[in-house]
Amino acid sequence: MTAFFSSLGRTVLAGFVLVLVLIAATGTLGRMGEHAWWAFVMRWLHIMSGILWVGLLYYFNFVQTPSMPKIPDEQKPAVGKVIAPTALFWFRWAALATVVLGLMLAGMKGKGYVVNALTFTPGTVAIGIGMWLALIMAFNVWFIIWPNQKKALGIVTVSPEEKAAAAKLAGLVSRVNTMLSVPMLFCMVAQQNGGL
Repeated sequence: MTAFFSSLGRTVLAGFVLVLVLIAATGTLGRMGEHAWWAFVMRWLHIMSGILWVGLLYYFNFVQTPSMPKIPDEQKPAVGKVIAPTALFWFRWAALATVVLGLMLAGMKGKGYVVNALTFTPGTVAIGIGMWLALIMAFNVWFIIWPNQKKALGIVTVSPEEKAAAAKLAGLVSRVNTMLSVPMLFCMVAQQNGGL
């Protein structure tokens, strides 16, 4: 058992196998041809990727950044050279997956739904605001945070002054994303539950 769970890949695969077992055990295999069932699956995948994305955003802001001053200088390279680059890999790809899956899910609502939401047509205002916030956050991840983190972590060689400025900007924009995540998540839930 320990050998099985020592592999993240096998553990995640087992989670998906358990989902398939649940689908088979609950008799929902027959619904797999229905549009609503696939919309549900798309929403589930969208939420899964969003949890990874926002979870890592919160990890950076609630755990890693506040903990760095407490870590002895000789141990900091482990964070900067090993943990942070790996976390940023999953962070940026989860952001992209969340946006793509969200747009696909919105597209499954029918012709013009994405445009209606992004232009705040009545009935789509909450999801439209949530989508815009998510798009801004994803832009920040890919075009501000990640390029500056590469400098801050030494993945891209720059002067010490540029490195410090890049770390400061990446941290600031990460805090902006943390702030935006609160209304974004509110809007996502509000659309489905009549909150706005």
